[in-house]
Amino acid sequence: MSGEVDHSRVSAAIRQAETSTSGEIFCVLARASDGYFHVAAAVLAGAIMVLSLLVALWLEWGWRHVEASTFVLAQCLAFAAGVILLKAVPSLRIRLVPKRVRYAKAHANAMRQFLSRNVHTTSERTGVLIFVSLAERYAEVVADTGISEKVPQSEWNRIIADLVVAASQKRLTEGFESAVAAAGALLATHVPRGTRDRNELDDRLVEI
Repeated sequence: MSGEVDHSRVSAAIRQAETSTSGEIFCVLARASDGYFHVAAAVLAGAIMVLSLLVALWLEWGWRHVEASTFVLAQCLAFAAGVILLKAVPSLRIRLVPKRVRYAKAHANAMRQFLSRNVHTTSERTGVLIFVSLAERYAEVVADTGISEKVPQSEWNRIIADLVVAASQKRLTEGFESAVAAAGALLATHVPRGTRDRNELDDRLVEI
């Protein structure tokens, strides 16, 4: 996913979308949802153990003898070299992390942002968070109870699918604009703007 995004355009899209609804839209763009060092190190350790077992079997099959201390030292050196590489090149870490773990971390971050940005505190519980985490290639819409109960999950999934495609094509700004417009249309249908409506959340994209 491309990380370039025009904040002013996304803010304008949010303001436009909210002209027809009392709901609130907030956007968050995360560069990554975790450092993944410990997870990657654990995966690396597991891989070294499996490889060590295969090497040990090969040595036994070939009637080759290696001192146990030498074998263990080789394991330790391999792990130490891997850890040094993970520290020196952070971008390698996420490549060792299973997709389900990456998505779980990104989802947890989306929920943290939903709460920390007070999207859940709107008077009618109709706040919507549009969240993207670039490192994990993950996007999610988190809708509060006042709107999630009225909109089927398939509608949010469609918005996210379009946003992911746009981001993968390095059109992240356009992806956010389209996602905001689509979310705004759903909000306008189910919670149209009232005469006493007030803006309860900042109309902006936050990068973390």
